[in-house]
Amino acid sequence: MQIKLLVDGGAMKPGPALSQKLGPLGIPVNQVIQKVNEATKPFDGIQVPVELNVNPSTREFDVKVFSPPVSGLVKRELKIEKGSGLQKKVKVGNASIEQIISLANTKSQNLLCKDFKSAVKTIVGTCASLGILIENKPAVEIEQEINEGKYDKEINAMKTETSPEKKKELEAYFSKIKKEQDKLLQQEQAAKAAAEEAKTAEAPAASAEKKPEEKTAKAPAKASPKK
Repeated sequence: MQIKLLVDGGAMKPGPALSQKLGPLGIPVNQVIQKVNEATKPFDGIQVPVELNVNPSTREFDVKVFSPPVSGLVKRELKIEKGSGLQKKVKVGNASIEQIISLANTKSQNLLCKDFKSAVKTIVGTCASLGILIENKPAVEIEQEINEGKYDKEINAMKTETSPEKKKELEAYFSKIKKEQDKLLQQEQAAKAAAEEAKTAEAPAASAEKKPEEKTAKAPAKASPKK
């Protein structure tokens, strides 16, 4: 019997769905949670696909952990909560080529790529969709440079360590970019608010334009003649 789950790495908690599946089999839920958390601990902070293979007759089970999505690994590596909704306009991080190579090395066995260089390009593509710079450049430019062989030395050597000096340079550049982005967004929001105010001011004041209705007095009814 197979039970497929999507859990928070190292932090799975009991829930009614799991209890309903394991309860009738007589398998302690807490025991399962403990083993799943141990198996997924390396993926702390990421949702991880997990498969439980349960033997109902012996009440034994094993835990199979699948590699988390590339986007989850990238976000954890760069310590960001979510990607950009405006990839071309707003950037949310700045990675080194070494970080990209490290992520490709972690994920390469689960990627349908013909070689390691293709796996690196897959990580770069994910960075593009999340709005993440690489080496101070848009990810699409880095992909082109990889095609041209610029990073062959680092890729072939599987260089995965970023020097402290380089980290500082990348952080300083992104800090500058973020300030510019925040300033631009504030200007756009101010312009939008001003346009809304102008629109409201131009709207006709209906109550002021309405004239009071004239009241017409009814003529008194004539008394009918007495017979």
